[in-house]
Amino acid sequence: MDAMFDICYLSPDGNNVEPDDIPKTKDNVWILGKKYSAVQDLDRIRRDISSIIWCTYRKGFVPIGDEGLTSDKGWGCMLRCGQMVLGVALVRIHLSSDWVWTPETRDPTYLKIVQRFEERKQAPYSIHQVALMGACEGKEVGQWFGPNTVAQVLKKLVVYDKWSSLVIHVALDNTVVKEDILQQCIVNNDRGDSSNNPDNIIVSDWMPLLLIVPLRLGLSEINPVYIDGLKICFQSPQSVGVIGGKPNQALYLIGCVGDEVVYLDPHTTQRSGLVENKITDEQKEMDCTYHCKYASRIPMLSMDPSVAVCFLCRTKRDFDELCITIENKLMQESQPLFEICEKRPAHWGPSINDIDLQNTTLFTEFEEVDRQFDDSDDEFEIL
Repeated sequence: MDAMFDICYLSPDGNNVEPDDIPKTKDNVWILGKKYSAVQDLDRIRRDISSIIWCTYRKGFVPIGDEGLTSDKGWGCMLRCGQMVLGVALVRIHLSSDWVWTPETRDPTYLKIVQRFEERKQAPYSIHQVALMGACEGKEVGQWFGPNTVAQVLKKLVVYDKWSSLVIHVALDNTVVKEDILQQCIVNNDRGDSSNNPDNIIVSDWMPLLLIVPLRLGLSEINPVYIDGLKICFQSPQSVGVIGGKPNQALYLIGCVGDEVVYLDPHTTQRSGLVENKITDEQKEMDCTYHCKYASRIPMLSMDPSVAVCFLCRTKRDFDELCITIENKLMQESQPLFEICEKRPAHWGPSINDIDLQNTTLFTEFEEVDRQFDDSDDEFEIL
C-alpha cells in the first residue's frame, strides 16, 4: 500500500525526486496552527500534510445538472478548496487534531468523513451538491466560485448533515460579531426527565464552529501591510487554513514558513471512484487519491488578494481563545485583517436567522433549476 501511495509522487521521467516542499531553514513552519521545525520535524510535517483530505479535480463522475458535466477540470478548483477546509474541520471534530492517516487506515469514522466528499449526488459535500447549491448564490454549474461564494455554499450545505455536528458562520464586512456566533453555537437542552432533573436545569451545549472570514487584501495584488496579520492567522491553534490562491488559480493555503505560504493544489485531475469500506484494492487505491504526500509553497506577496481565512472552534473555550488572539494580536496590527465586536453594528439592522431547512427537498429541487453553462468569471481566468 505504501508503494501505491508513493507512485503518485514520481517525476515525469519516472525517477524519484526529493520535493522542494519545505525549505531548509531555521524559521518555524506553521501548518494548520501547529508549529514545526523545518530541520527536525520534516517527516512529521509531511505525515501531517498527507493526513489532510486532499480534494482535486475529478473526471468521469455522474453528470451534474442539465449541462451533463462529468468533470470539474477548469472550474472546480475553488469548490475543491472549500471541500478541503471542511474535511479538516470534520477530522478535528470527529477524530482529533493529531489524527494521522496511512494507506492502511480503515477507521470507520474516517471513512464516513471521506465518503462525504465522493463524486456522487447523495454525498453531502460532493462536487454535485456544492455546484448545485451555488445556484442559490448566482453561480451556474461550471462557473468559477470566489472564496465568499464557496463559504456561503458550505454554510447552507452543512445544515442538512446532522452527523457533521457543525455550524458554519461567514463573517460580513470584515467583522466578526460575537453575539451572532453565540446565537448560532449555543444550544440549550433540558437534560433528563423531571425525576432526574427536578429543578428543570437547562444545560448549554456548544456546537463546533467553523468560522470563515472572506477578505479582500488589496486591489489587483496583496498589500504587504497584511502579511503579518496572515501569519497570525496561520499560527492560531484554531486555524484550518485559508481559501485563496494566486492569480488564476485557487489553492488551499494550509500554513506558512518565513514569508511563504504552504498550500495544497487541487489542479490535478484524477478519476472518479468510491472508497466505500476500503476493502478491495481499487477502493484502497482510491483512498490514496485523497491524500497528497507533498505540499507546495509560494511567496505571500504572490497570493491573490481575495481570500477567506478559516478557524475551527470545537469548544466554547476555543472560541474564547480565538477572540483573545484577534483582540490582542490581530487588531493591534497597523492595518488589521478584520475586527471583532460584541454586538452587531447598528447600521447592519436586525439579525436574520437562517431559515429552517430540515424539511425541504433541496437535493431534488436543485436538479430542476434552469441553468446555462458559463465559463466566464470576473475575478479569475478559467484554467
